[in-house]
Amino acid sequence: MTSSLKLEPARPDAFRSLTLGAGLRLAAQRDPGKTALDDGERQLSYAELAQRVASCAAVGVGTLGLRNGDVVALLAPNCIEYPEIVIGLSDCGAIVATLNPRLSAAELTAILADCAPRAVVLHPECDSAAEVAIAAGIRVLRIGDEYEAALASAAAAPRLPVVDECQPFAMSYTSGTTGTPKGVLLSHRSRMLTFMAMAMEYGCFGTEDHFLALAPMYHGAGFVFACAPLMTGGSCTILMQADAGRIAEELGSGRYSGVFMVPTHIHRLLQLPAPLLAQARARHRLKTVISNAAALSQPLKEGMVAWLGEGLLHETYGSTECGIVSNIRPADLLRKPGSVGTPVWGMEVELRDAGGAVVPAGEVGELFCRSPYSFNGYLNRPRETTEAVIDGWVTVGDLAMRDSEGFIRIVDRKKDMIISGGVNVYPAEVEAVIRTVQGVVDVAVVGVPDAEWGERIHAFVVPAAGAAPLAEQIISACRERLAGFKVPRGLTFVEEFPRNPSGKLLKRELREAAATAARA
Repeated sequence: MTSSLKLEPARPDAFRSLTLGAGLRLAAQRDPGKTALDDGERQLSYAELAQRVASCAAVGVGTLGLRNGDVVALLAPNCIEYPEIVIGLSDCGAIVATLNPRLSAAELTAILADCAPRAVVLHPECDSAAEVAIAAGIRVLRIGDEYEAALASAAAAPRLPVVDECQPFAMSYTSGTTGTPKGVLLSHRSRMLTFMAMAMEYGCFGTEDHFLALAPMYHGAGFVFACAPLMTGGSCTILMQADAGRIAEELGSGRYSGVFMVPTHIHRLLQLPAPLLAQARARHRLKTVISNAAALSQPLKEGMVAWLGEGLLHETYGSTECGIVSNIRPADLLRKPGSVGTPVWGMEVELRDAGGAVVPAGEVGELFCRSPYSFNGYLNRPRETTEAVIDGWVTVGDLAMRDSEGFIRIVDRKKDMIISGGVNVYPAEVEAVIRTVQGVVDVAVVGVPDAEWGERIHAFVVPAAGAAPLAEQIISACRERLAGFKVPRGLTFVEEFPRNPSGKLLKRELREAAATAARA
């Protein structure tokens, strides 16, 4: 006779939720005197940071009157207070909307109306936003003397609510490269497990590691890479101004084992004078360099390897909604041009055709993924959430292809695909050919409305300094390697591309510029 254990759906008494506040407190217990954060001028030990986080949570409950599930908007450039505010306010159950500090008044008004925060916390550099918040009847707390006074008076923290790991702790507004920004709800659990996967994947998030955070923390990736060291017991230096010279100086200090950069950082670094680059190469102690946010061109990959050495550079693909999806590791970086690697730990990926069937290797399909890192949905947008999450699988509309070894290549965004004469054209394929032309630094291909073809192909090209690639050379290269319908019918040379602060190319602006020029 056999017996079976009846499993109850309730969590066991010993269960404790994975939250950012809990993760920080555990790290502080292990080594309270260790430096957790610094910004070049100030340093916070783990004990000091944990105390400030507790005081911030007390300010949230006592001063701001926050309840479980309330939204607080945070507008600030990178600063040492940023992580403690997000962690502290989320400890009292709040959802912190991390907003771009450079939003216009109109953009900020629209977002505040969308997320309806009970309070706005802002940096002195964003003080103009205070008028917008006050006009909307929202309480404002300013980082600086006012914030420090609130922390000091909140030493006796009130009892905090129980925060479940599946609750959102933050809301990151998408960049709006293809339309109106949406609030992406992110849970404690999704990000805590992301930190665990990052520690396994990159090898620079251990207790002895020191990470350099450059990217703006209001962006999902910027916050994740700045916060991961705090959850794993390492140290993190936050740069408030990430100009290329300062980055090279910091890397040459030999303090850091890891750094996260967007392609714009890498491009600007490689333009620095040779002696400065040589000094940084000779003195750095990096184990890992991570690139994300936009596609890293093969010339930039090769330039980084030539500068800092082999075995360091990773290119990661992901999104705010999905988290980190895949990574091309150093061993495969140069042998797999254009690939974003294979899925990270805990991530399932399927490429599907328009009917939902999984496509075989070598064919293009829409990328769907499923993992513990996925978002909780879009705020106030049930229709868009339903479109993005299908039977537990998430898509952000990227089109991809898998090769015979399982390596993924992002072909394009579904919304960027050009349909010319009824035929699908993937801009990335055309861009890859144009990048091979000598003197081309970067390229972006867009579709322009056309009465005859529906859309015609237009290429924007950034030439190298002092170089003057001819339009004829570019068109000739395309004709040699591409079918006739994929060859650009228009070409524009520009000094640089419009990008958002996280480095993503704003193709929407290029399409508008090309369409305007065509009408003129």
